[in-house]
Amino acid sequence: MRKFLYPFAFGAALALATLVVPAQIGYAADNPPPTERAVTDIVPVPVEARPEPGTNFKLTAGSVIRAEHQAKDVAEYLGALLRPATGFPLPVVERFDRGKAGITLELGDAGKRVGDQGYQLTVARSGITLKANTTDGLFGGVQSLRQLFPAAINKTTVQHQDWIVSGGKVLDYPRFKQRGAMLDVARHFFKPDQVKRYIDQIAQYKVNTLHLHLTDDQGWRIEIKSWPRLAEIGGLTAVGGDPGGYYTQEQYKDIVNYAASRHITVIPEVDMPGHTNAAQASYGELNCDGKPVPPRTDIEVGYSSLCIGNPITYKFVEDVIRELAAMTPGKYIHVGGDEAHSTPPADYKTFYDKVTPMLATYDKKATGWHNIVVTNPPTSAIPQYWDTANANADVAAAAQRGNKILMSPANKAYLDMQYNKDSPLGLHWAGYVEVKDSYSWDPATFLQGVTESQLAGVEAPLWSETLRTSADIEYMAFPRLAGIAEIGWSPAATHNWDTYRVRLAKQGPIWAAQGINFYRSPQVDWK
Repeated sequence: MRKFLYPFAFGAALALATLVVPAQIGYAADNPPPTERAVTDIVPVPVEARPEPGTNFKLTAGSVIRAEHQAKDVAEYLGALLRPATGFPLPVVERFDRGKAGITLELGDAGKRVGDQGYQLTVARSGITLKANTTDGLFGGVQSLRQLFPAAINKTTVQHQDWIVSGGKVLDYPRFKQRGAMLDVARHFFKPDQVKRYIDQIAQYKVNTLHLHLTDDQGWRIEIKSWPRLAEIGGLTAVGGDPGGYYTQEQYKDIVNYAASRHITVIPEVDMPGHTNAAQASYGELNCDGKPVPPRTDIEVGYSSLCIGNPITYKFVEDVIRELAAMTPGKYIHVGGDEAHSTPPADYKTFYDKVTPMLATYDKKATGWHNIVVTNPPTSAIPQYWDTANANADVAAAAQRGNKILMSPANKAYLDMQYNKDSPLGLHWAGYVEVKDSYSWDPATFLQGVTESQLAGVEAPLWSETLRTSADIEYMAFPRLAGIAEIGWSPAATHNWDTYRVRLAKQGPIWAAQGINFYRSPQVDWK
């Protein structure tokens, strides 16, 4: 029998959420204040959540945020979320300063069940307590807590209203350790502030990795000092002849540090041995004939390949890995590997036999598109499954050997697929993917021969062939990203479209307050 401080049936909790409205200090018990969301409305849905009538908390001008030293960064982050709309000072004070009511962050002693990413949240009339074993857990708990405030808490100017938080208790922890989003900055370039905006948006849903697709046929987006023309020439182009751009190493480090402040690890990708036209346009020696190729700004795939038999290819690759590894605190570098149609199979294997060990030299591990499994990579490598098929014998064999698979099937998880035939943005080579389609799948049963224990997690890629602005990113990512985040975080038994669409509708006012340009799917009652 499982033990938990607040045991209850999850289904009963959902019923309670629709039957009771908690009371609040300062209001008559028979006339309780309204709240916009209960603890059972959180996205991703918690493992266990119990509304408690009569225990709503009211944040006031005298409230404080309590935290011990190790949790001060999370406490300051929370304060920065709450201060603009409330106008309250909300000072961060020592954990044992009990002089005023407020929000307490407690680090450690949160129980084994929550692990290193989970949390416990209690909202009572006397205050809010958030417990976790790590700062990652506290940060995740803050994302749940912020959803319980009125949506206007997300405004950047002072809003004159009461700030009531629905009472209840939550115990929560993730289904999978890795829950990712990918942003393609190669087809179209997005400036550092745009990437940071997306980081803030995905952090709300407990996404903990950002995969940056930094290079492709249409553009090279990261400064490599030993090969400067990669950025200077390869960075000039983008799809459709649009303006290019690239990140200096300082800008890239700043993005990585900003993501870390949101408890997100950046995984950089340099796609190879195909998808390399921008590099080959920058340096002729990367081509077998020694001549630079013309730049490409179309969206065709599969035509480019590094010269597998040329030693300069491997000096190039190692220099890129070396410089990228020095800027990347995370364990993984993504080595691409998809759609290498111009690289013969034997050459493809030869390439990765030489390249994969280079990562270990710089204390990194490989992740790549699932096509790399044919090279028999080390079991530490994470193949990312992107195809639409429900069977792939090579991937299943890799899982049997011990490789953890990251699930990103294009007909479910690709955020750049059009919602329907009238969508103004996106492509539809993997099909039209409405909000229900992107939510109604299970990573543990999608691919034959690959079970839940063999998965690293899920990732939602966003390719940018048709995207030019942050508003474009948001329109394609929201609301689908929230559903894929829930698939990665919440227990499989809780995944239910009919209940999810109700909770999702309650995210709409939050996104509107944040200025997110989300798609108002007709499958969801946004009113």
